[in-house]
Amino acid sequence: MNLPTLTRRRAARLFLSGSDDIGAATAEYAIATMAAVAFAGLLVVIMRSDEVRGILTDLIRRALTVS
Repeated sequence: MNLPTLTRRRAARLFLSGSDDIGAATAEYAIATMAAVAFAGLLVVIMRSDEVRGILTDLIRRALTVS
């Protein structure tokens, strides 16, 4: 079976056919990373409140108490 040789022109057509999308995956990762950082920041703010800290402490105490 004779396969056609892979010339630069054919390689460019095969691998760069979607050249409009170059960098799109990187941008998607950047957006997802920024969203994760924002969510982590929100969690830090919530966890620092005294009310949430009290709820979590009470929950852990009840979980570790043998009755």
